[in-house]
Amino acid sequence: MCQKPATYWIEGLEKNKISCGPINRIDQVFADEQVTARGMAIEMPHPAAGNRPVKLIGSPIKLSGTPVTYRYTPPMLGQHTDAVLEELLGMSTAERDALRAKGVI
Repeated sequence: MCQKPATYWIEGLEKNKISCGPINRIDQVFADEQVTARGMAIEMPHPAAGNRPVKLIGSPIKLSGTPVTYRYTPPMLGQHTDAVLEELLGMSTAERDALRAKGVI
Protein backbone atom coordinates (compact mmCIF):
# COMPACT_ATOMS: atom_id res chain seq x y z
CA MET A 1 0.00 0.00 0.00
CA CYS A 2 2.97 2.29 0.56
CA GLN A 3 3.84 2.02 -3.14
CA LYS A 4 0.88 4.23 -4.19
CA PRO A 5 -0.63 7.44 -2.78
CA ALA A 6 -3.83 7.29 -0.73
CA THR A 7 -5.85 8.84 -3.57
CA TYR A 8 -5.02 5.84 -5.77
CA TRP A 9 -6.52 3.42 -3.27
CA ILE A 10 -9.50 5.60 -2.39
CA GLU A 11 -10.45 6.09 -6.04
CA GLY A 12 -10.13 2.35 -6.73
CA LEU A 13 -12.26 1.42 -3.73
CA GLU A 14 -14.91 4.04 -4.53
CA LYS A 15 -15.14 2.78 -8.14
CA ASN A 16 -16.09 -0.58 -6.67
CA LYS A 17 -18.65 1.01 -4.34
CA ILE A 18 -16.60 0.27 -1.23
CA SER A 19 -16.99 2.94 1.46
CA CYS A 20 -13.65 4.32 2.50
CA GLY A 21 -11.76 7.41 3.51
CA PRO A 22 -8.24 8.48 4.28
CA ILE A 23 -6.54 8.31 7.64
CA ASN A 24 -5.35 11.87 8.02
CA ARG A 25 -2.48 13.37 9.95
CA ILE A 26 -3.52 16.07 12.43
CA ASP A 27 -2.53 18.88 10.07
CA GLN A 28 -4.64 17.29 7.33
CA VAL A 29 -7.63 17.00 9.66
CA PHE A 30 -7.63 20.71 10.44
CA ALA A 31 -7.04 21.62 6.77
CA ASP A 32 -9.98 19.48 5.58
CA GLU A 33 -12.60 21.58 3.79
CA GLN A 34 -15.48 19.99 5.73
CA VAL A 35 -13.82 20.66 9.09
CA THR A 36 -13.31 24.28 8.05
CA ALA A 37 -16.78 24.73 6.53
CA ARG A 38 -18.53 23.21 9.56
CA GLY A 39 -16.49 25.28 12.04
CA MET A 40 -15.36 22.10 13.77
CA ALA A 41 -11.89 23.24 14.86
CA ILE A 42 -12.01 24.33 18.50
CA GLU A 43 -9.36 25.22 21.07
CA MET A 44 -9.41 24.49 24.77
CA PRO A 45 -6.75 24.67 27.48
CA HIS A 46 -5.49 21.19 28.36
CA PRO A 47 -3.41 19.99 31.33
CA ALA A 48 -1.15 17.93 29.04
CA ALA A 49 -0.08 21.20 27.39
CA GLY A 50 0.43 23.10 30.63
CA ASN A 51 -3.09 24.52 30.32
CA ARG A 52 -2.18 26.15 27.01
CA PRO A 53 -4.86 25.88 24.32
CA VAL A 54 -4.77 22.79 22.11
CA LYS A 55 -6.64 22.27 18.86
CA LEU A 56 -9.48 19.76 19.06
CA ILE A 57 -12.18 18.60 16.68
CA GLY A 58 -15.59 19.83 17.70
CA SER A 59 -18.94 18.24 17.08
CA PRO A 60 -20.20 18.13 13.47
CA ILE A 61 -23.75 18.47 14.82
CA LYS A 62 -25.01 22.04 14.60
CA LEU A 63 -28.40 22.67 16.22
CA SER A 64 -29.59 26.28 16.38
CA GLY A 65 -31.80 25.78 19.43
CA THR A 66 -29.32 23.73 21.43
CA PRO A 67 -25.78 24.43 20.29
CA VAL A 68 -23.00 22.18 21.55
CA THR A 69 -20.99 23.53 24.47
CA TYR A 70 -17.53 22.33 25.36
CA ARG A 71 -16.98 22.18 29.11
CA TYR A 72 -14.40 19.43 29.45
CA THR A 73 -11.22 18.59 27.64
CA PRO A 74 -10.40 15.00 26.69
CA PRO A 75 -9.42 13.16 29.88
CA MET A 76 -5.87 12.23 30.78
CA LEU A 77 -5.06 8.51 30.86
CA GLY A 78 -6.69 7.02 33.97
CA GLN A 79 -8.27 10.31 35.02
CA HIS A 80 -11.71 8.78 35.59
CA THR A 81 -10.76 5.19 36.41
CA ASP A 82 -11.72 5.35 40.09
CA ALA A 83 -15.02 7.12 39.43
CA VAL A 84 -16.04 4.61 36.74
CA LEU A 85 -15.12 1.55 38.80
CA GLU A 86 -16.85 2.93 41.88
CA GLU A 87 -19.99 4.34 40.27
CA LEU A 88 -20.65 1.72 37.60
CA LEU A 89 -19.26 -1.42 39.22
CA GLY A 90 -19.63 -0.51 42.88
CA MET A 91 -15.95 -1.26 43.62
CA SER A 92 -14.60 -0.16 46.96
CA THR A 93 -11.29 1.63 47.46
CA ALA A 94 -9.78 -1.62 48.73
CA GLU A 95 -10.88 -3.50 45.61
CA ARG A 96 -9.43 -0.82 43.34
CA ASP A 97 -6.20 -0.78 45.34
CA ALA A 98 -5.95 -4.57 44.94
CA LEU A 99 -6.33 -4.19 41.15
CA ARG A 100 -3.62 -1.54 41.14
CA ALA A 101 -1.29 -3.77 43.19
CA LYS A 102 -1.74 -6.53 40.57
CA GLY A 103 -1.08 -4.09 37.71
CA VAL A 104 -4.58 -4.51 36.31
CA ILE A 105 -5.23 -0.77 36.46
